[in-house]
Amino acid sequence: MSEGDGKAARKKKPRILAITTDCCTGCAGSPACIEYCPIEACMFWVPDEDHPPFGRIEVDPYLCIGCQKCISKGPDGAFLDGCPWDAIEMIPTDDWEAMHGIALPDAPPPPPAIAADSPALSGD
Repeated sequence: MSEGDGKAARKKKPRILAITTDCCTGCAGSPACIEYCPIEACMFWVPDEDHPPFGRIEVDPYLCIGCQKCISKGPDGAFLDGCPWDAIEMIPTDDWEAMHGIALPDAPPPPPAIAADSPALSGD
């Protein structure tokens, strides 16, 4: 999961969004795109249940700021012109909204509330 840089936050709906394509393989468990994403939890690993330990990366459209860092930086500071495997595309937000029938808000939704008696808080 992307850790973020603690500086960037979504303040308005971006003009473009990152989406992963069917070409995504998760870079064999070491995806550079996650490392460079400045937004916490925007990019995350989705395991392939049928072919462990493989998986893919997904992007949360509610968190993406459209910065394009996921497609412009690579290992050891290398500059990339897009994902080397064409697994990430930047598409207009309006197009994504039309495809999914959803209007994204400017700010991301708040994180889900955890009940005080939740096992996550009580350590059970």
